[in-house]
Amino acid sequence: MQPQPLRWGILGAANIAERAVIPGIQASLWGRVAAIASRDGDKAQSMAERLEIPVWYGTYEDLLSDPNIDAIYIPLPNHLHAEWTVRAAQAGKHVLCEKPAALSAVEALRMVEACESAEVKFAEAFMYRYHPRYTKIRQLIAEGAIGELRGMHATFTFNNAQDQGNIRYQRQMGGGSLYDVGCYPISAARLVFGTEPKAATVTALISDAHDGVDMMASGLLEFPDQLALTFDCGMWADFRNHLEILGTDGRIEVPHAFLGPANFRVWSRGEEREEEFPELNPYTLQADRFAQSILHQEPLAFDPMDAVRNMAALDACLASAYQGDRRLVQRTD
Repeated sequence: MQPQPLRWGILGAANIAERAVIPGIQASLWGRVAAIASRDGDKAQSMAERLEIPVWYGTYEDLLSDPNIDAIYIPLPNHLHAEWTVRAAQAGKHVLCEKPAALSAVEALRMVEACESAEVKFAEAFMYRYHPRYTKIRQLIAEGAIGELRGMHATFTFNNAQDQGNIRYQRQMGGGSLYDVGCYPISAARLVFGTEPKAATVTALISDAHDGVDMMASGLLEFPDQLALTFDCGMWADFRNHLEILGTDGRIEVPHAFLGPANFRVWSRGEEREEEFPELNPYTLQADRFAQSILHQEPLAFDPMDAVRNMAALDACLASAYQGDRRLVQRTD
């Protein structure tokens, strides 16, 4: 007998939930959106009606106490991730939390430990990682298609600086480009290299007009074996999200590394080709993979401690950006 689909509750009426994650879950094989909550009941009701969600709540607590909810997706502002992940775990709900997982590795570890204690699943919502192209990229590298790895460069920038009331520009709420988009290149380098960074050096544009958050950051993340990620991220620059992996005998270029079309190009020993993929929704892939770990007792795609390690790298980047020096990445094991 096939198990029933995973019943999702959405904890917050954020734009990312309405635009991408909820439709992704609704299109999934193993999940359905059963309820949504907002502290603004009218907002919850309006979104529920627009997206045909059967139940809505005017408090987060009411959603967590609903016995018909199996898993919670948390798209709240960054500074609320830790609190509501812990509370969801204590209510017996599995948790998919929007990136970045928390404001620090210490917070992220508390979240992971709370979920482990409650025997529920936890994952950070880096949807791009669930697309099969990253499996293919890692396979090509392992097969030696581009020779020995020499380095990686990645970008993720956009311009929304005129919206000064946006939560991205509230420092106490976890605003800033490193938290918002810098976490993507960092997570991608850790995925591709298969190791953890040792140190970070970052320079940043700190804007007093945006509550002192980093509006643009450029950095160097040092990895073992003399590898490095160079990256830039920003919320006050033209849009781009590109990734290049360089080897001794070739390179891989991903023109839309985190958002957009999935195809990428490979240069291997003087030959060039394009790797093509069918149109797949990474938010749907993410929802189904998370659901399978619960309904079919399959392993999570990524160990929950991966979120803690990514936050440790972000901690070092943020400290370097604001203090103007090189920072070691603290070990989390």
